[in-house]
Amino acid sequence: MRYGFTTGSCAAAAAKAAAYMLLTSQAREEITIETPKGIPYQARLLDICREACAVSCAVEKDGGDDPDVTTGAWIYAKVSYGRDPWDDGLWEDRASRPLTAGSREPVILIDGGPGVGRVTRKGLDQPVGSAAINRVPREMIQKEVAKVCSLADYHGTLRVEISVPEGERLAGSTFNPRLGIVGGISILGTSGIVEPMSSQAILDTILVELRQRRAEGFDYVAVTPGNYGQDFMKRAYGYDLDRSVKCSNFIGETIDMAVELGFRRMLLTGHIGKLVKVAGGIMNTHSRESDSRMELLAAFAVLEQAESSQALRLLECATTEEAVPLLAEWGKLGPVMARAAARILFYMEKRAGGRLMADCILYANEYGELAKSEGAKEWFTLLEQEQGQQI
Repeated sequence: MRYGFTTGSCAAAAAKAAAYMLLTSQAREEITIETPKGIPYQARLLDICREACAVSCAVEKDGGDDPDVTTGAWIYAKVSYGRDPWDDGLWEDRASRPLTAGSREPVILIDGGPGVGRVTRKGLDQPVGSAAINRVPREMIQKEVAKVCSLADYHGTLRVEISVPEGERLAGSTFNPRLGIVGGISILGTSGIVEPMSSQAILDTILVELRQRRAEGFDYVAVTPGNYGQDFMKRAYGYDLDRSVKCSNFIGETIDMAVELGFRRMLLTGHIGKLVKVAGGIMNTHSRESDSRMELLAAFAVLEQAESSQALRLLECATTEEAVPLLAEWGKLGPVMARAAARILFYMEKRAGGRLMADCILYANEYGELAKSEGAKEWFTLLEQEQGQQI
């Protein structure tokens, strides 16, 4: 599969090209940068606008074979001459200046323009109020523009503004609204390249959400694999889990990160079809990793004195939604779900090494709540206090 390049690589390439055309007065149609991964990126330049004191151009985001909402977006960089930051009053005292006047190193100031989000909550890569241009992309922009400054023997100040005309619209399909990043997308990337179907991006997002919540002072966190868990909580209890962390299939890794960050309690809410796997100690619930749903339900049913013919019926079911009404018909649904919930807690706390108190709520689409741990009741009080909602 073909890899692509991150928004950070696109921003760095556009910034380098704009700086080159500004400082040398020479036109460019392509530019090459070195990604942190060590893979060169040769970018074609679009919509070039050259003025006496500023140059802007765009690079089209190519996500390769990885499905990404930002693929096809134009990432712009505008580079302009700037006054010395000391004159602009950006630092309160001379000791805090990163570079003094007359330094042999240029001053490169990076900010976001239209379509690049602004950080409004703690715990993210950038501080509150800053443009959502993450650390590695900032370093890439700094490095590539500094190369041009060295080539042109320029030692003054340059301002780099990154913008994405479609960014505000695209952000609605990203995690940014949940994270408190408003007004656009984030400029991201740690390696500079996009690896197709990479699970690392999902894990990175989970870590960001957990870190953000911890930075806000909470030592407890509600986790759900996806939107269905949130919808269930809202439908069943009138509670909006908009502050929950979506862990996708990575339940084990989410527990690991929560423990590392110092969380003390976790509530896991999800559909029986996914969470019953956790009752068997399976911590990555993707179907390609494991599928023992029916085997686990049949085993729990046997432990509740189900007949062998009933266990065989369960094993023949294609989905847990098919199995749930059978268990209800046999009078086994409550006991089987209670066993499943107990084993889920056992394996969650085992994964956490005893450093995290776990609770869970299981549901099915047609039957609603199937089971919840004893401690789950306390969560309603916690969440009510946090958001001021009545349940």
